Amino acid sequence: MRTVGDDERRARMAVRHGLAPGTRFGSAEEVARALTVLHATEPGTPYLSAWARVPGFVRGEVERALEVDRTLVKQLAMRRTLFVFPRDLLPHALGSAAARVAVTERQKLAKDLVDAGVTDDPDAWIERGREATMARLAGGDELTAQELRADVPDIDVTIVSSPGKRYEAKVNLAGRLLTVLGAEGLVVRGSNSSHWRVSKPRWTSMAAWLGEVPVLPGADEGYREIIGRWLWTFGPGTVEDIRWWLGGTKAAVRTALADLSAVEVKLEGGDSGWLLPHDVDPVPDPGPWVALLPVLDATVMGWKQREWYLGPHAERLFDTAGNAGTTAWVNGRAVGAWVQDEAGRVELRMVEGVPTGARQALLAEADRLTDWLDGERVGTVYPSPAMRG
Repeated sequence: MRTVGDDERRARMAVRHGLAPGTRFGSAEEVARALTVLHATEPGTPYLSAWARVPGFVRGEVERALEVDRTLVKQLAMRRTLFVFPRDLLPHALGSAAARVAVTERQKLAKDLVDAGVTDDPDAWIERGREATMARLAGGDELTAQELRADVPDIDVTIVSSPGKRYEAKVNLAGRLLTVLGAEGLVVRGSNSSHWRVSKPRWTSMAAWLGEVPVLPGADEGYREIIGRWLWTFGPGTVEDIRWWLGGTKAAVRTALADLSAVEVKLEGGDSGWLLPHDVDPVPDPGPWVALLPVLDATVMGWKQREWYLGPHAERLFDTAGNAGTTAWVNGRAVGAWVQDEAGRVELRMVEGVPTGARQALLAEADRLTDWLDGERVGTVYPSPAMRG
């Protein structure tokens, strides 16, 4: 069993993720395929993830891929997280990780319907809502959640969530129902009715949006395809890395690894990692590189066991719920964060010292990002301690 050290893992990251000079990509689609998926919980993340990896990137590239060519599709899947999927990977997610999310989301919705006194038969309520919503969207219309509530009044029901607690809130169940239908692959987030930094999707029928009904593989086949792509992007990784990223079970991971004939290797810390059988050779060091990546970028969120690229900085670069803020990178290690001042200028928030040349390169990246943003400020609900100063 060969050992894959941390330096080689960082070299693989640089090359596979398009972060080192000479490894960049040519389009948003290439970025999404290389990273398996792009995080889309924050609306600006897919744009900023592409900016970091595509020379001369323009914002319209993402809108083209998502809304015109529809080669990329937003889908709730692993860990109940919203991702941008390459079109060919979407059916595999719908048949596995998204289906798992759909079951749990439906169960939670049913419980809340009963607890709030809306109905004693939550399954019937959900089915009526499903039929009415799909009937309204059958012609391919795109409607915001607010517009759907107006057109389908049966789903326009507001309840009080967590009554009596400090986080008590009013919740409209139309959005919860759309979450279930989206996870089931019946509806999809179509065009965005706001600008690139704010998500206000128009919902539509997935069949109408894609021009076809995706043929879903079985769960085992779906997990195998997703995990195979994860291994190419993030390997070597541990079973726990994959299980966490997938939001699935260790049994599903081990089954996929066996089906893929994955090869076990030893990681520098002593754990076992896994690689695809045709990807066991060392990856050469691509040379020095720096990068500024957005909140929840796919690179920083790729593994559960992160010491080899975070060092002691996890508590500074992640919030208490495990969400990564912005990150500044030097040669495969996250060494800081970045923020914008009131004028929109990008500033560094370092958590460790770096050599002068690396700091100058990071400052040049900050200037480049400042120019690209052109005064637009990108907000976040996941600021890390480093971002807060």
